[in-house]
Amino acid sequence: MAVTPSSKLSSAVGGKDAKKLEAAFGMQTVGDLLGHYPRRYVDLGDRTRLSDLVVGEHTTVVAEVVSAKNYSFGPGGRRTRTEVVITDGTGRLTLTFFQQPYLLKQVQAGMVGMFSGVVGEFRGQLQLTHPMHNLFEEDSAVERGIIPIYPASAKISSWAIGRTIRVVLDVVEGLDDPLPEDVRLARDLPELCTAYEGIHRPREKRAWQDAQRRFRFEEAFVLQTVFALRRRALADGVAAARPPRDGGLRDRFLERLPFSLTAGQQRVLDELTADLSGTHPMHRLLQGEVGSGKTVVALLAMLQVVDAGGQAVLLAPTEVLAAQHHRSFTRMLGDLAAGGMLGGAEGATRVRLLTGSMGAKARKEALLDAASGAAGIVVGTHAVLQENVQLAELGLLVIDEQHRFGVEQRAALVDRYDVRPHVLVMTATPIPRTLAMTVFGDLETSTLDELPAGRQPIQTSVVPALERPAWLERAWQRVREEVGKGRQAYVVVSRIGDAQSEPSEDDRHSLVELHEELEGGALHGLRLGMLHGRLAPEDKDAVMSAFAAGDLDVLVATTVVEVGVDVPNATVMVVMDADRFGISQLHQLRGRVGRGSEAGLCLLVTESEEGSPARERLDAVASTTDGFELSRLDVELRREGDVLGARQSGVRSSLRLLSVIKHEDVIADAREAATALVDADPALAAQPALGTMVRELDESERADYMERT
Repeated sequence: MAVTPSSKLSSAVGGKDAKKLEAAFGMQTVGDLLGHYPRRYVDLGDRTRLSDLVVGEHTTVVAEVVSAKNYSFGPGGRRTRTEVVITDGTGRLTLTFFQQPYLLKQVQAGMVGMFSGVVGEFRGQLQLTHPMHNLFEEDSAVERGIIPIYPASAKISSWAIGRTIRVVLDVVEGLDDPLPEDVRLARDLPELCTAYEGIHRPREKRAWQDAQRRFRFEEAFVLQTVFALRRRALADGVAAARPPRDGGLRDRFLERLPFSLTAGQQRVLDELTADLSGTHPMHRLLQGEVGSGKTVVALLAMLQVVDAGGQAVLLAPTEVLAAQHHRSFTRMLGDLAAGGMLGGAEGATRVRLLTGSMGAKARKEALLDAASGAAGIVVGTHAVLQENVQLAELGLLVIDEQHRFGVEQRAALVDRYDVRPHVLVMTATPIPRTLAMTVFGDLETSTLDELPAGRQPIQTSVVPALERPAWLERAWQRVREEVGKGRQAYVVVSRIGDAQSEPSEDDRHSLVELHEELEGGALHGLRLGMLHGRLAPEDKDAVMSAFAAGDLDVLVATTVVEVGVDVPNATVMVVMDADRFGISQLHQLRGRVGRGSEAGLCLLVTESEEGSPARERLDAVASTTDGFELSRLDVELRREGDVLGARQSGVRSSLRLLSVIKHEDVIADAREAATALVDADPALAAQPALGTMVRELDESERADYMERT
C-alpha cells in the first residue's frame, strides 16, 4: 500500500509509535508527522571538546559511554544516584541523574550519544546534572554531522521521533506542492520534497535554513489564501446601501456633542461612512486605545444606518457591559432616543436593551420594538442571537470585544437575513499590524491611536506588598484621599470567594474577604460596593448604577469592569494580585480610570519577587501607556500557538515556524501573493493541493478560533 501524506500514521510507522505520537501531539496522519519540525539543530562540527569545557557554560557534547552505575544514598538507601561517565578521546565527563535508576537499561557502555546541559563542578570534577541526552541508534546522523532536535515528550524521545520521520521520508509518495510554482520560484524557495528532506535530514546548515524559510512562507500563504477567499466572498455579497442623510439623527447628534471629534475619529468615521454607503457588506475591525473614543464613532455609524431605514445591533459579551452601553447611548442621545415617547424629539428612535435575565414584561417590550423597527438600536448579549429575536431590518451588526464571541454565534445573526448586514468588530485591545493581518486577515482595519482632547494621563505604579508593606498602606491612603476630594475608586481582585466557606488555601485575595477587610479596616467609613459575575442581573445593575451616580465611593469588583464601564469620576484603581492578570487585561482595567477631567492612578499590588517574570510584566505595564507597544510585548511573552487559540481549542497550532511579531515581511508578502492568486483563480482550480489545505484550515475548529482570538 502506498504511503501518502493522508495515510494513517499507524500504517506507516507501526501502531506502537503511532499511539505515542497521537497521545503526545495529536498526530493521526503521515502529513501530521512530516509537519512536526525540529525545534533546533546541533551541528556536530561545532560541538565542544570535553577538554575545553568551562564551568557555568551551556554545552553540547558528543561522546561515548564508558560506564554507567547506580548508587544508593540517603536514609535507608532509598534514594538513587545514577552516574554515567563519557569520553570523546580528549577527556572524561560525569553525568549525574537522581532518582532515575531505570537509565541503566537505556544507557550502556559503548553507546554514542549527544549530551547537553550546564557544566557544573563537584569535588573538583566537572559534571552535567540531569543533561538532555539523545543516544545514537545508528551512525547515519553522526555521518551527516547535523542532528535535528524535535519537540518530544516523556513517552517518546526526540530520537524516536526522528527515526519515525526518517522511515516515512523513505517511502512517502504523492507530495503535491501547495505553493504555486511561480510563487515559489519568485522567492527562491525549495520544492516540497527537497524542503522535507532539508528540514528533517539536512547535510548542511543551508539546507535546513532554506527549508524553514519555505515552510514559514507556506504557513503564511495558506492562511492568507483563506482570508483572501473570505474577502472575495464578502465583496461578492450584497448589502443594502445605508448612505448618510442630511439633517438626520446622525447630524443632529453630532451637533450636540460637547466636544469635537479627534482627527483619528473623523478619519475612521469617514471610512465607515463610505463602507455603509456601498452595496458590498462592510466587514471592518475598529481597534484603538482604551478611552480612544471608539463607542462614539460606532454610535454615529449606527445612527447613519437608522437614518437610512435600517436597524443596528450592538453585541456585548457581558450583561454589565451591555447595560453600560445602553445607559451610555440613551444618556448621550437624550430625546433622540425617545421615539414615540413623551418628550421625544421629532424623528427620534428608541434604544432597547435585550439580555437573557430580563423580566418578562421588559423583554416583551424589547422584542416588540425590535420586530416592529421602533427600536433603531438594540443593545444586547448572546440573548439577541436566539431564534425568537426578530428584527425588522438589520443593517449593521457591531460586535464589542470580538474574541468573546464564536464564529457560529455571529453567523447565527448575520446569516438569518437574505440581505447581509454590515459588520463592525470593535476591540479595546490594540493589535500589532502583523497580528491583525494573521488573525483578522478578512477584515479591513481602522485604528484609533490617539486620545480625545482633555483625556487625562494614567500613572501606573507597582506596589510590592511583601518587600514594602508600607507602600500598600499608602495605596489605601491614596484611595481615601481621592474619595475625600469627591472622587471614586475601583479595587479589582481575581477571584470571588465565598463568605460562607472556609478560608481558601489559594493565596489570592478574594473579593468577599477583601471587601469585608477593607470595610472594617483601611477604608472604614467609606461607602463600599461589591460587583461580580455571580450576582443576580438586577443586583449587578443596581450596584453599577449606584457607583455611576456617585452613591458609592469604592467599587470592589472582579474583572466584570474590564471593558466598557465608564464612570468619569473614578480616578484611582487598586489591582490586587496584579501578577495574576495578563498584560492586555491590566491595560484594559486601568482604562477605567482617568476618563474625566482628573488624572488617573493605577496601583498594581503584587507579592511577586523583583526580577521574576511576573514582576517584569508588571514593570512593563507601569512603564508605558502605549497599548500597541504592550500588545506586541504580550504576544512576544506568550507562546506563538496561543495567538491562534491552540491552547483553548485543543488543536495543533497553525503557527509552527511563523512568528506574527518577527516575520511581518513574510506575512505581508504572503498576503500580497495570496490576493493576486485568488483574483486570478478564485476557485483555485489550478492549485488542487493548495485548495485541499485551504479547505482543511477553513473548515477546521482552528479557523473558528482564529476569529475568536
